[in-house]
Amino acid sequence: MSYHSAGPCQNALQECGAGLTRINRRSRYDVQGLRVKLSAHDEVVRRTGGGHVAGPTSSGRVTRADVARLAGVSTAVVSYVLNGGPGPVSAASRQRVLRAVDALGYRPNANARALATGLSGLLGLVVPDISNPLFAEFALSIELCAQAKGYGLLLANSEDSVDVEQQQVASLVARGADGILLASVAPSVTLPRRGKTRVVLLNALRPSSDSTSVGPDALDGARLATEHLISHGHSSVGLIVGPAAPVVVEAREVGWLDAHTARRMVPGPVARDDFSRGGGYRAAMTMFASRDAPSAVFVSSDLQAIGALAALNQLGLRVPEDIAVVSFDGTSESEYSIPPLTTVRQPLAEMAARLIELVIARDSGAGHDSFPVELVIRRSCGCE
Repeated sequence: MSYHSAGPCQNALQECGAGLTRINRRSRYDVQGLRVKLSAHDEVVRRTGGGHVAGPTSSGRVTRADVARLAGVSTAVVSYVLNGGPGPVSAASRQRVLRAVDALGYRPNANARALATGLSGLLGLVVPDISNPLFAEFALSIELCAQAKGYGLLLANSEDSVDVEQQQVASLVARGADGILLASVAPSVTLPRRGKTRVVLLNALRPSSDSTSVGPDALDGARLATEHLISHGHSSVGLIVGPAAPVVVEAREVGWLDAHTARRMVPGPVARDDFSRGGGYRAAMTMFASRDAPSAVFVSSDLQAIGALAALNQLGLRVPEDIAVVSFDGTSESEYSIPPLTTVRQPLAEMAARLIELVIARDSGAGHDSFPVELVIRRSCGCE
C-alpha cells in the first residue's frame, strides 16, 4: 500500500517566527536536542505579555503547560488556539500563545490527543489511480481542506480493482482513520459506517443507497457539451466513454442521449474503453477509422480526450477543422493539450470542502450532494 501523509496542519506559526528577539545568550535550554535561545525574562514578558519563563518538564518534552506559563494563559486557552476552538480567544491572547509555541518549539502530541478524544486526527482517501490528473488535483484540494480543519490525510490507490479497494478501506480502518473518502470503482456501492469510521463517496455521478456521496452533475454536463457541439451544426456527435456499467447507464451517456433526443436526432456512434489515455486512443482509432465516423465527439474524461487527440493526429484528422472535440473534467491538462480542450469543468475545490464537512460530521445521514458544472470554451470545439 502506498500512503502519503500530510501533517494535520501546515506551519501556521511561521507568521510568528520573528515575534521574539533572542538577545540574552545567558538564558538557554535544550528542547528535544535543539539549542533554543530565549531572550531574557523581561524581554519575553514584554514581547509576549506572559509571566514566568519556564523550561520543559523533567521529561525533556515541551508541554502545553509550558506554553501556557510562558504566554500567561491557561492550558485551555492554548488548546483553543491550537485546535481552532471550541472556546473564543482574544487576538492578543492568540498572538501570545503562538509566539510562545514558536519560542519553545512546541509540537502537539498526536498520540495523547488520540487517547483523550478517541480520534486520530487522520482521514483516509482511496482513489482508483493517483496518476490520473483528475484524482491528483482532487486529492490536493481535499488535502488542503483537511489541513484547514486540523486533519492529516492518508492516500491509497485501489488500482481500479474492487478487491484492492476493499483491502485499502479495511487497512485505513485498522490504522484508526476517523473517516474515509472513497472514489469507488465498484458498480454498486453501499458503505455504512464501519465502527467509528465514516465513509463518504466522492466522484459519485448519482446517489447510492444508504451512502453519503458527493459528485458533479455529470448528466447536465454531458448534455451541455453535446448541445454545444450540435449548435456548431454537427449532425452526428459520437461518444467516447468508459466500459458499460452492468446495472444502470452511466450519467454522462444519459446526458449525451438526452441532448440528441431533445432535438429528435439520431445519436452518433459509441466507443467504450478504459478511462485512460490509452483507452481514449483506442476508442478514437476504432470510431474514426470507420466510414460512418461522426464530425464531432464528446469524450467523457480529459484523460481519454488526450489519447483521442493523439489518435486523430495519427489518422491525419485535424481538430477542430475535421473533428470537433469536447471533454469532461476540466483538469489543468486540458488547458495545455494541442489544441486546448473545450471541457466541462468539475468544481473540485467546492466538492472537496463539502466532502471534508461530511466526513467529520459524524452524525449526518445518507444523501447525495450534486454540484453544478461549467462548460469552458477553448479551441477544440471550433469556437476559437
